[in-house]
Amino acid sequence: MAATRSRRTKAEIIAEVLGATAEDELDAVVSWLGGRLLQRRTGLGWKSLRDLPPPADEPGLTVPEVARAFAALADLAGSGSRAARAVAVAGLFGRATADEQRWLRGLVTGEVRQGALDALVQEGIARASGHPVAAVRRAAMLGGSTVGVARAALTGGAGALAEFRLEVGRPILPMLAASQPETDSAFERLGTVPVIVDQKLDGIRLQAHKDGDRVLLVTRTLEDVTARLPEVADVVRALPAGRVVLDGEVLAIGPEGRPRPFQETAARTASGSGVAVTPYFFDVLLVDDEDLLEQPLAERARRLVGLVPAEHRVRRLEASAPEDVAAALADALAAGHEGLVLKHPDSGYDAGRRGSAWIKVKPVHTLDLVVLAVEEGSGRRRGWLSNLHLGARDPAGGFVMLGKTFKGLDDQTLQWQTERFTELMTHRDDWTVHVRPEQVVEIAFDGVQRSTRYPGGVALRFARVVRYRDDKTADEVDTIDDVRAFLAPHR
Repeated sequence: MAATRSRRTKAEIIAEVLGATAEDELDAVVSWLGGRLLQRRTGLGWKSLRDLPPPADEPGLTVPEVARAFAALADLAGSGSRAARAVAVAGLFGRATADEQRWLRGLVTGEVRQGALDALVQEGIARASGHPVAAVRRAAMLGGSTVGVARAALTGGAGALAEFRLEVGRPILPMLAASQPETDSAFERLGTVPVIVDQKLDGIRLQAHKDGDRVLLVTRTLEDVTARLPEVADVVRALPAGRVVLDGEVLAIGPEGRPRPFQETAARTASGSGVAVTPYFFDVLLVDDEDLLEQPLAERARRLVGLVPAEHRVRRLEASAPEDVAAALADALAAGHEGLVLKHPDSGYDAGRRGSAWIKVKPVHTLDLVVLAVEEGSGRRRGWLSNLHLGARDPAGGFVMLGKTFKGLDDQTLQWQTERFTELMTHRDDWTVHVRPEQVVEIAFDGVQRSTRYPGGVALRFARVVRYRDDKTADEVDTIDDVRAFLAPHR
C-alpha cells in the first residue's frame, strides 16, 4: 500500500488481505489496516520504543498474540506499571523480525504511512465481500466503526449490512460541511433556490439521544459528556417525544446574550466545571423510532420546529438570492457568531461524510489542519517547541504539508504545545520534532498562493494559529482540495 498512490490498488490490496484473514483476527486486522490499534491508549510512545531488543531472525508472531499483547499493555496502570510495560514491550518486540518491529512501531506511533485510512479500508471491505461501497460506508457510520461492520460484511449474508440502523443510544458520526470563502460562491455551488441558511455557532458539536428519561450526550468524536452537561440533559429530557436523536451545538452565552469565548465552552465540555452552556439544535435524525436520515432536510427542519422550542434551535432562514445570504451573514457576525452554513433543502443526513450539500462560510478564512512536526524555538522562545508544520488531508491517504507558522502563540500555548508534541513525538532531527499526525489546529490565513516549495503545490499566506481543536480528529481536517479551492477566485 505504501508503494502506490492509486486508491484502487490500495483497496485491492486490502481486499486481498481481508480475504486471507481468519474470523477471529478480523477486528485487529481491520483496525491495523487503517493504521490504528484497537486500543485508544496503550501507554506507549516514541520514547518507550526507542531501545528495542534485537529483532528475531524468523517470523513467529501471530495476529491474535499481538492483539492480546496490546490489550494487556492497555490494561496496565498504577504502581509498577512502567516496569511491567517495559517487560511486555521487550517480550513482544523481541519476537518480531526487523520488518515487523518497524511496522509495529509505526502502528503504535501513528506512523505506519501506508496511505490508507478508514475510508479506504471500507472500500477494501466492499471488494472483499461483494457489498456496495455505499452500503459498507453507511453501515460503518450507523454502527460507529469500520471494525464492527467488517465482520458483518465478510461473514454475514446479503442482508447483513441492512441490520445497521440508527438506534437511540448508539451514536453515529456527524455530517460535515464543505467550505467556501464567500457567500456568493457557496450559494452558486448549491445550485438551488431557495437554500436553507443556518447561523454557524462557535461551540462544541453535540449529538443528543433521548429514550424516555435516559439521555446520552456525545461530542463529534463520540465521547460521552452526559455527566458533564446536566443542564443540557435536562433540556433534552423535557422534549415532547419518547425517543429522539438530535444534532446541534452547545455554547456558553454571556449575560448580554452574546457567545462567550470558545475556550470557555471547550473547557466546560472537557471537565464538567465552569460556565453554564446552552444547547442549540439544527437537525433531528430520529423521532419515536422513525428514522429520518433519508428524509430531505426541509422535512427534518419542519419536524425540528415541532419538537424543539425556539430558544434551543439554531437561527435559520431560507434565502432565494445571494444578497439574502450576505445579509444573513452580517446578522450572524453582528450577533457574535462565526458565519453561516448553507444547506440544500433536499439533502439527506450523510453521516460521517463531508459532502457538497452543506457549505460553511466564514468571513475570516480558516482551515482545520493537522500538525506534522514542530521546530525548536529560538531567542525568547528557546526551550519551547514553536514553529508548526501544517498538513492538509490527502483524499488518497496521508497528509500534505502546506507550510509553517509560529504566529498567534502566547506563552501559555507554547508551554502547552511543548508538552503535547513531546508526547506525540515519533522521532527528531537537529531542531525538528516529528509527531504523530493527531493534533488538529485551526489556522487563519489571508489567502492561498501557488508554491513549488511544498508537495501540494500551494502554500498559505500569513498563516496564524486561532486555537487547537481537541474536539476534532485528524480524519476531519480539511483536504488539500479544500485548500486549493481558495485559489479559484484569483485564477
